[in-house]
Amino acid sequence: MTETTTVASAAEPVELRLEQYRVELTGYCYRMLGSTFEAEDAVQETFLRAWRSYDTFEGRAAFRSWLYQVATNVCVDIVNGKQRRARPMDLGPAQTADKPLGRPLPETAWIEPIPDGRVMSSENDPAATAEMRDTIRLAFIAALQHLAPKQRAVLILRDVLRWKASEVAQLLGTTVASVNSALQRARATMANAELSSAEASRPIDASQTALLALYVDAFERYDMDLLTSLLHTDAEWSMPPYELWLNTHRDITKWCLGPGQGCRGSRLVATHANGSPAFAQYKPAADGSYTAWSLHVIEISDGLIKGICFFLDVEWLFPMFDLPLRLESEPFPAFHLASSD
Repeated sequence: MTETTTVASAAEPVELRLEQYRVELTGYCYRMLGSTFEAEDAVQETFLRAWRSYDTFEGRAAFRSWLYQVATNVCVDIVNGKQRRARPMDLGPAQTADKPLGRPLPETAWIEPIPDGRVMSSENDPAATAEMRDTIRLAFIAALQHLAPKQRAVLILRDVLRWKASEVAQLLGTTVASVNSALQRARATMANAELSSAEASRPIDASQTALLALYVDAFERYDMDLLTSLLHTDAEWSMPPYELWLNTHRDITKWCLGPGQGCRGSRLVATHANGSPAFAQYKPAADGSYTAWSLHVIEISDGLIKGICFFLDVEWLFPMFDLPLRLESEPFPAFHLASSD
């Protein structure tokens, strides 16, 4: 943490001072909560509490530290007593394409995707951007939810944001020994999560761009041979809000040519989510237009696709990503997935 202790200038409106921290606080709250909307609500509540008590802030601590203390309290209040959010693969073993989808689980059950721009500043240097990208990956966010709220805060502040143990202890009102103990337990839990080595930290390079272009081509033409050739043999294929997930080429192909047959003829539009390449999927409609169907979040490892998560709650997802819910007709936006740095 680099901020020094300062007293706010009387000439600087508190609202503007707060707004400078929106992106990084949203990233912190998103890691704590696993929900885009809860994170944004938590930041708004943090700003409201800070605004109400701003007159009592006398520069005894850095302004940024004070805001993180308020945000931590807000997030802990939200988390306490709630079911942890997860991904389908965190809830049970992989199934087969013959298994019915079942009933959708409520949105509160799932880790939600988030646009990169809401949690990562474009002003970060490339190394910092790569590290931040790794720590908003879906798998990392899901693993964080296994931690108790205070352990979660300690791990994020120490290992993600690089705060000193003494600074975290002051924020949490505890001792350095307690912080170090909590961090050790949190790291052990995260190690047991066996996070995959997806290449989320890499900027989109020529090889990844070529792989993703092939993915777009295969999906839009519904070429199952090409599509599965781009996947690891144990690639994870999941569809929140349903628990069902698949991880064999046979089941993925069987699903696409069976229950997923309606996706044939879809068009994909590139975006970014959770530090990973992503695509908005639009299915063909009877009138010749295309309607929003899902957001594909892609994880790449060792030159192939390791996982695809299809988020289906597009009514709230697409507006958050500044994507339309309907494409009238061709031509569509050309495939372009530049680095999100």
